[in-house]
Amino acid sequence: MCGNPMSDAVETVIVPRAGDIGGFEVQRALPSKQRQMVGPFIFFDEMGPMEYLNGQSLDVLPHPHIGLATVTYLMSGRLHHRDSLGSKQWIRPGDVNLMIAGQGITHSERTDGVTLNGPDALHGVQSWVALPEDLEDSAPSFHHAGVAESPLVTDTGTQVRVILGDVYGAQAGVPTTSEMFYAEAFLEAGAQLPLPDNQEDRAVYVLGGSIEVGQDRFDAGRLVVFHPKDALSVRAGAAGARLLLLGGATMEGPRHIWWNFVSSSREKIQEAKAQWRATDWENGLFHLPPDDNDAFVPLPVRRA
Repeated sequence: MCGNPMSDAVETVIVPRAGDIGGFEVQRALPSKQRQMVGPFIFFDEMGPMEYLNGQSLDVLPHPHIGLATVTYLMSGRLHHRDSLGSKQWIRPGDVNLMIAGQGITHSERTDGVTLNGPDALHGVQSWVALPEDLEDSAPSFHHAGVAESPLVTDTGTQVRVILGDVYGAQAGVPTTSEMFYAEAFLEAGAQLPLPDNQEDRAVYVLGGSIEVGQDRFDAGRLVVFHPKDALSVRAGAAGARLLLLGGATMEGPRHIWWNFVSSSREKIQEAKAQWRATDWENGLFHLPPDDNDAFVPLPVRRA
């Protein structure tokens, strides 16, 4: 779709911008000029689908986070998560990987030499969820749910896998830090899917195919943000649709974001920067993953 949406149900349409993680191209929908957050979701990257040639693989070295929870969800390929709590977990398609940074955590994401081509071509989404102010200084934690643990909700022409929160009465298997929902949906051609109408913020990211809202069509690679609580449905186009549904209650206020740090306090971000720059892995705020501590991502000199 080109131009401005005509439907009264649509607040804005976000076209992701290109980014890079570990030499791997991503499409970043949040934060954007139109929206810093959708509900508590403050960061949204679609990774791939992309094939690496000549034996290359993805290696995101250990790096820090504060004030957020990372949510990693794959459609194809696999990633090896390691963090400073000692967690080690392979992430495969349909798994839900949730890492709550709280006051501070370090993690890496690697393919451990697996070439990203053919059926192993990496395709997924990594999201960040801003934490409520009373959880920003909480102890970090890690949670994982395999694909078999994520509930499926099916209806005529639709199938929804619940990633986070309560969606259509089905509860995901990992905890949430505030009111939110996150789900993957498959729609056959022409099938309609009602959006949750009990959520303050709602958006749909089109992974494949297209959707129609009223007279407007939205193709793959668009984040469509809707007005709050309007009762509405999306309809799949002629080729069907693969979607991510996301949203929830808005935060108490805006968040500051710098590199991998999110906080309601600029001072906490400055302290996190100083701690990572100091590289005091024994006594400082941050520690490297026990099984991945030979290298790390240095603090950027400056960040636009």
